[in-house]
Amino acid sequence: MGEKILVVDDSGIVRNLHSFMLKSAGFEVTEAVNGYEALEKILSTQFDLIIADINMPKMDGFALCKEIRANENYKDTPIIIVSTESEAEDKMKGFKAGANLYLVKPVNAEDLIENSKMLLKG
Repeated sequence: MGEKILVVDDSGIVRNLHSFMLKSAGFEVTEAVNGYEALEKILSTQFDLIIADINMPKMDGFALCKEIRANENYKDTPIIIVSTESEAEDKMKGFKAGANLYLVKPVNAEDLIENSKMLLKG
């Protein structure tokens, strides 16, 4: 495979877990601890998929999605939001911000990998 995925979450445990799941499926994974760090990384590397949390310091996942969509190189790049926020209102806000998929934590490896593959096939 080798597709490049950016995992954005302020929790080191969650970042490591999601990275491990994705790397075990053959993806190349880069991590960012918040939205600002994620934006810095997308300016220097072209990622094929972005997985982001919502509740993060400095810049939340909704704002990050909007910023990513405003970047010409990323307007069609799939974004998965993975959050503990499970209300329909949160999901709608995520889709309006530009997310392609909204998963509720905890996410099992099979769901994360299969959904990632599905979005990457376009």
